Amino acid sequence: MADLQHDLRPAAAAGEFDDLTEQYPDEGVVAAEPYEPVSDPDDAPLTRAHAVLAAHPVADGYNGLPWALKRLSYYDLEDGESTVGTDVPRLRRGHVGALFWSLHLPEGLDGDRAVGATLEQLDLAKSIVRTCDEGLRPACTAGQVADARNCGRVAVLLGPAGASAVGDSLGTLRQLHLLGLRALTLTGVSWASDAGLTRFGEEVVREMNRLGVIADLSGAPEQTVRRVLSLSRAPVLFSRSAARAIRPHPVNLPDDLLAELGAAKGLCLVPLTAEQTGPTVRDVADHLDHIRAVAGAQCVGLSGTYDSGSAHPQELGDVSCYPRLIAELLRRGWEEGDVALLTWGNVQRVLRGADFTARAAQQRRAPSTATISELDA
Repeated sequence: MADLQHDLRPAAAAGEFDDLTEQYPDEGVVAAEPYEPVSDPDDAPLTRAHAVLAAHPVADGYNGLPWALKRLSYYDLEDGESTVGTDVPRLRRGHVGALFWSLHLPEGLDGDRAVGATLEQLDLAKSIVRTCDEGLRPACTAGQVADARNCGRVAVLLGPAGASAVGDSLGTLRQLHLLGLRALTLTGVSWASDAGLTRFGEEVVREMNRLGVIADLSGAPEQTVRRVLSLSRAPVLFSRSAARAIRPHPVNLPDDLLAELGAAKGLCLVPLTAEQTGPTVRDVADHLDHIRAVAGAQCVGLSGTYDSGSAHPQELGDVSCYPRLIAELLRRGWEEGDVALLTWGNVQRVLRGADFTARAAQQRRAPSTATISELDA
């Protein structure tokens, strides 16, 4: 971040995410086009969408803003920043109440380089939140997310990060958790592959449960997905997966896995990307309809994927556009209760489930000292 940015705003106390975890111990960039409202001769659903979202804001499951800002010499998120798709004014217009900030890395980074790069992203994310303390607030638990909303701030949760950030070390996983990490994507490592989880991979999932780090399975091999679904005691999520029956993208989920996810009370966060869901807001709504029908209303959520380098469907160009999507769902007959689960309630349930599981697990087992050489030799 440019030094000028720090001169413009007073910074909050250093280590703000660290203070939260101590207080609650168990707990290629494409610039977005400016959004132009589309005229709608029947604006009653849009008006109702704003009202519903005012009561049940969006918990966005994937946002790539930290990496996008890394490439800018100066930015101003609180007054508005046209070079990215996410800033505080547009978050408020879109009724966004919480964001997961992705800490994923460019391909090719592994080992110590991946660990170091993830730590740098964590440091950058914390710095961004500190300099935007009038609009953003760090959060680690469902309670802190609700507190941020009640204070008129957008809650920021850190993650998902790639599994390579762990560096085959449970000690590194624990330190990342202490720094605020709340979701880990189980791909790109030897212990979570096409063959499923190795013994060390199973120990990673158990330790994630003990800490309260949520398993993200988007892009994970099918055998890994099925093993994690059977092994994890906490709810899992897919941070960027839509319905393969609607659009045959490899990261999208087939109906049998959606049904298993529903039985496991996990969460499928549908990405607002043209590649995975289609070019229009109606295409996105088709995926939401399908996943709700197959997995259940309690297992579907939203993943904007803004500032991640992806192209977005028409009328969904930045974070201010969520009311357009909710209006489309209301036109299709979605009840307010199901919309409330989609936008806010399901993410809160998963956060609460991760916290409950962690508290229970910490009473049963000490931190694991297992190593990959011991278990996967």
